[in-house]
Amino acid sequence: MRIQVRRTGGFAGIERVAEVDTSGRPDADEWHALAEEAVRDGRGTPPVGVPDGFQYQLTVDGKTVYCADPRLTEPQSKLISRVLKEGA
Repeated sequence: MRIQVRRTGGFAGIERVAEVDTSGRPDADEWHALAEEAVRDGRGTPPVGVPDGFQYQLTVDGKTVYCADPRLTEPQSKLISRVLKEGA
């Protein structure tokens, strides 16, 4: 499974993109469950965020959804943090 996070907005407006490929990872099942929850809670179109807040585009195996601060679900927040931390 390929999981990509694209973060835009924020005070400086700098875009950040990170991706994780779960193939061969010992924790792949955990990633898959988290990604499925995060995508299920996402929107099909970009939501209106708050000034200086971040907007996110989550793409999991070709399916893209959108979410924004401060209305991230717990699975979205956790997935975004993990991908931005571990992804290249």
